[in-house]
Amino acid sequence: MFQDKNASPMGTKTSGTRIDRLNAKITGWLFIIAAVSSIIGLKLYDPILLDENFIVMARKNYNKIVFGAINELILVVTATGTGIMLYPYLKRYNESLGIGYLSIRLLEVMFIMIGIISILTALSISEYYTNGGIPDKNSAQHLMLSFIAMHKWTFILGPNFMLAINTLIYSYVFYRTGMIPSKLSMLGIFASFLIMTAAIFELFSIIQQLSVWGILLALPIAIYEMSLAFYLIVKGFKTESIV
Repeated sequence: MFQDKNASPMGTKTSGTRIDRLNAKITGWLFIIAAVSSIIGLKLYDPILLDENFIVMARKNYNKIVFGAINELILVVTATGTGIMLYPYLKRYNESLGIGYLSIRLLEVMFIMIGIISILTALSISEYYTNGGIPDKNSAQHLMLSFIAMHKWTFILGPNFMLAINTLIYSYVFYRTGMIPSKLSMLGIFASFLIMTAAIFELFSIIQQLSVWGILLALPIAIYEMSLAFYLIVKGFKTESIV
């Protein structure tokens, strides 16, 4: 942003504070939209992911599943947005941590995109089977199960594993700089370790994604992100504390 060379230091500081407040509000809303769209998207995938007769029910719920994919595309945009918005503040504290956070956030988004493609491919297989393009039911089911399994793994690696790392990075920077209250940033650090634990347990099939333990281990990070979002919208960043 261009600044008037004749502007007073006080005027420059005020302008910077306003920009930081606006950035914080945008970041907060991006977190909220990302959370809502991810929940809606996953729920709308139920005919493929949870129904025993998924090969038929997927085609019957074609529009519902496509709308779920659209919600996940919204998640992709908003998750990328939070990465872009937080990067300058993290970089101001430590450039390596800033780049690391943004890179891992984009890796998370990449896994989400692969998950979307796998669901839409499974939906297409259901459509081909229903229209007679794939005459053998067992073959169609096996194909669909392959892409459903791909979605499962991308969910573990993206919204669980990568999310844990990028949340740990920005929460650590927030804690070190005091940009948000220390108790809130400590909740983020704690929540990131829990969701990392969930990802590791799911990788070894110790727990399932859609299980009581899976939900309990993921709940703290959901609470943290919403608490952080509302704090940023109402209070904003304490950028004067960044060294």
